[in-house]
Amino acid sequence: MTRIRLPRGDGTLHDYALRGASAWTPPAPGTRFNRIAYSAAHIVADPFSSVDPWLQPAIDWDATLAYRTYLWSLGLGVAEAMDTAQRGMGLDWPTSLELIDRSLKLSRSIPGAQIACGAGTDHLEARPNTTVSDVIEAYALQCGAIESRGGRIILMASRALAACARSPDDYAKVYTRILSQLSEPVIIHWLGEMFDPALAAYWGHADLDRATSVCLDIIAANAAKVDGVKVSLLDKHREIAMRRQLPTGVRMYTGDDFNFAELIAGDEHGYSDALLGIFDPIAPAASAALCALATGERQQFDAILAPTVPLSRHVFRAPTRFYKTGVVFLAWLNGHQDHFVMVGGQQSARSLLHFVELFELADAAGLLTDAERAVERMRTLLAWHGVEG
Repeated sequence: MTRIRLPRGDGTLHDYALRGASAWTPPAPGTRFNRIAYSAAHIVADPFSSVDPWLQPAIDWDATLAYRTYLWSLGLGVAEAMDTAQRGMGLDWPTSLELIDRSLKLSRSIPGAQIACGAGTDHLEARPNTTVSDVIEAYALQCGAIESRGGRIILMASRALAACARSPDDYAKVYTRILSQLSEPVIIHWLGEMFDPALAAYWGHADLDRATSVCLDIIAANAAKVDGVKVSLLDKHREIAMRRQLPTGVRMYTGDDFNFAELIAGDEHGYSDALLGIFDPIAPAASAALCALATGERQQFDAILAPTVPLSRHVFRAPTRFYKTGVVFLAWLNGHQDHFVMVGGQQSARSLLHFVELFELADAAGLLTDAERAVERMRTLLAWHGVEG
């Protein structure tokens, strides 16, 4: 049994014995889930770049694209250039577009690969004189770039719109204009302020009931151009209530990394599809659970995902915007990248004790695929913090 000595909050060490990985079988080629499931995928930084990581993004393209191939091999779709990829938090628009371009080209070589790409306004710096028309122009630029490459669009929330909008009518004007210009239905993304404080009072209201009404009205008025809405508010009751009010044919994509399992399973009135950051680090468990759900094995679905929920709640604990650090940490432990370095230096965003608990939760969920490698890398992190593991 593989063991490691891990620190506690009081500075003492305790012996920890790993349970080992769960033996999930990857889905057979052509397997179809009964839920749409996108994993918002992370990017792998290039540790050998000479750029200053706080100022410029440097991507290891081979490792980044290899991870997308891995997600597709598990039957999951890829939500590209989203906040999980540090979009607007280290990853700028030019590099995002290159990422989108490379991933779209790769997807065409993989049968059945699903991909949707984030379009936002992050190249537009919000200034006191920024207008709603500027926001429309910025959205149009990014949407046009993605559509010209044959990509499907996830319409991301706009910091610039949140800063310059004066009423819910401004949101209606922007979304109606952009949706009318697009050739295919999109997924609208409502990202809560716990993920990005700059998006507080989105839809023109700090009160979430009133904001939800505005969002629903915009969707209803443009339903033909809306495939679904991804809601990332970490409030399962609000998501359930909202999905019951969506127009026929408009999907709810859960972005609730606290309650995703029960929201995907659904109830007698419906269910949520998925577009989740947590599906990146728990990809093999998510795939196995979705396979079980598709064949009517609800108990197996619940059993697989149950231990991943406390892991996800830890990864996404406040300040929630730092969750990307936990995602990349688990990718490093599992050998999907050779280093624990992130764009913007965000590997420093969480404490050592946070990583220790995450290590234990990942092991409890059966997600450490090679115990010896995971222990070796954990010991490296401990040594970096001055701990003899």
